Amino acid sequence: MRGSLTAIVGPNGAGKSTLLRGMTGTLRPLDGEITITPNTCSIAYLPQISEIDRSFPISVYDLVAAGLWSTVGSLGSVPRSAHERIQAALATVGLSSFERRTLGTLSGGQMQRALFARLIVQDAEIILLDEPFNAIDSRTVHDLAHLIEHWHGEGRTVIAVLHDHHLVRRTFPETLLIARELVGWGPTMDVLSPENITKANGMFSAYDPQPHDCERAA
Repeated sequence: MRGSLTAIVGPNGAGKSTLLRGMTGTLRPLDGEITITPNTCSIAYLPQISEIDRSFPISVYDLVAAGLWSTVGSLGSVPRSAHERIQAALATVGLSSFERRTLGTLSGGQMQRALFARLIVQDAEIILLDEPFNAIDSRTVHDLAHLIEHWHGEGRTVIAVLHDHHLVRRTFPETLLIARELVGWGPTMDVLSPENITKANGMFSAYDPQPHDCERAA
């Protein structure tokens, strides 16, 4: 079955990142439920780059190899076939010569490329991206957007939180617009209408600025 390519948009603080964390199970909703069908689907999650500690002394290679954790374990050695997958992933994102570089030496765009390489080796059916293009250069945005389209062409489901409506219109055929509740969901050109965007901004401004919608999973 062909996967979906969906953007999640809305005002700052509208609950976009919270929704992704709920999908991963990091947060548990206080009301209702989130169901992934089938429940055997593998999920890969990319948090906002600002949430990642780049001072941690590991190499680009080790960061990408962490995507194999579910198959080799946290202490397992990397088999030759997996090593080849890591090298291929680095080549795909344009970091073939960066494997020995530490994270602290990378630019924002290079760091995001390395994180996308980790997603490649995870080989998940569902890929969740939280603001993947925030504060990176336009060339990296172009290359990674192309990779997302490639994943979609392989039949994977990609869901991304984004702020750039122009990029959403170019790349994502489906959009979910929220303002702490649903405003619109469907074809991007229909959802991102001036009327819906105005409605979302108006709904958000009327909410309590400190809501408590979810709790962390036990």
